[in-house]
Amino acid sequence: MSFLTENFLLQTETAQMLYHTYAKKMPIHDYHCHIDPKDIYEDRRFANITQVWLGGDHYKWRIMRSNGVSEYYITGAATDREKFQKFAEALPRCIGNPMYHWCHLELKNFFGYDGVLNGETAQQVWELAEKKLQEDSFSARGLIRQSNVAMIGTTDDPCSDLFYHQLLAKDGFETKVLPSFRPDPALNAHKIGFAAYVEKLGNTVGKKLHSFQDVADALTSRIEYFDQNGCRAADHGLDYVPFRTTSPAMLEGIFQKALAGEKLSKEEADSYQTSLLLHCGRQYARLGWVMQLHFSCKRNPNSQKFATLGPDSGFDCIAVTQSCDALHSVMDALEKEGNLPKTILYSLNPADDAWLDTLIGAYQSDEIPGKIQHGSAWWFNDNKTGMENQMISLANLGTLGNFVGMLTDSRSLLSYARHEYFRRILCNLFGNWVEKGEYPRDIAYLGSLIEDICGNNAKRYFEI
Repeated sequence: MSFLTENFLLQTETAQMLYHTYAKKMPIHDYHCHIDPKDIYEDRRFANITQVWLGGDHYKWRIMRSNGVSEYYITGAATDREKFQKFAEALPRCIGNPMYHWCHLELKNFFGYDGVLNGETAQQVWELAEKKLQEDSFSARGLIRQSNVAMIGTTDDPCSDLFYHQLLAKDGFETKVLPSFRPDPALNAHKIGFAAYVEKLGNTVGKKLHSFQDVADALTSRIEYFDQNGCRAADHGLDYVPFRTTSPAMLEGIFQKALAGEKLSKEEADSYQTSLLLHCGRQYARLGWVMQLHFSCKRNPNSQKFATLGPDSGFDCIAVTQSCDALHSVMDALEKEGNLPKTILYSLNPADDAWLDTLIGAYQSDEIPGKIQHGSAWWFNDNKTGMENQMISLANLGTLGNFVGMLTDSRSLLSYARHEYFRRILCNLFGNWVEKGEYPRDIAYLGSLIEDICGNNAKRYFEI
């Protein structure tokens, strides 16, 4: 018997009806991910399951490290088959980890495998996947089609020429692949590489950037270029949310200090980031974009691993930051000007759920239902408990029916199974409320709420 039955996670009759009748059929709007648009345009093929499954997947890497697997089999020179074997041996120990569910959903949905993956079945799964990956439906575009994806929002540097987005827009691929503006390097004046990035940004706009205003103007130029190429959203990855105002003269001094490679104080870095974040927010509002703010992440705490493997290698963690007051101030500053854009807020710290849900209620408007959003349970929180807690908090303190729903935030084309995982958890949550008598059993209206959260709300919100 299959480990994953058709009613996996669906504990009530209502939940089963909502999932199978309404949620399951909805197209996916994956409005924030890290898939390379070049892979989509070139319709990349994968020789084996390691290439499509383990390459760049930090979640899987962390599981292997936690199981004592040598880095040689994770990011090292081991063969793809050896790497897959080590992961397969580690996976059964992950009881209670969403990775166990995600992996088996992916194996079932894409490869038709109903068994369980472990060290003994690894060869069987390897051979099955190797055969399947030769089929046309397992190219990058084929996998996207299999998953019923209507829209993909990639993550793109302001200096990108968006070449592959332009090609995709011309060649008629039925899934919209839209860029998202990610200007972190321009805001991180306190981090290594800032001066080099300012030079790169200047080269992109064809002008040497001598001042803070030059950088602000260059970002405005790139925002407009992105807008012309279909961009509907920006994304900022912040260690914490800053808010510190300063005079133009002081701001210019901070910029010149950073450009010279001198170390900034926390107050100086906060002042610079605040000013540029507010500038960008004004441009997003002008163009009708969505501003996404991700914060409370401690990146690269393991300095030895950072030195040997670099960033984005699976060593980040949750941070406890003092972002509440600053975020209130950022939003209030933009609101007073009439420049607060549609905004989605994501904290990596689940302890922030309640104050985020009360904050978003303070800045809603008649522009669109749910103009300010508490984003989907993010990264270390996109497990069953984290998703349930985020939605219950939003329901308790806000309006869950206007939620824009799930995103993958992934580099893997197989990660769309996570949308199914989210949808099953959502339907089960609704079903339990109904079965307990906490909401009427109006299946038609409940179904419309499910369809909205699974796709319609995001489609409206991002104007797709």
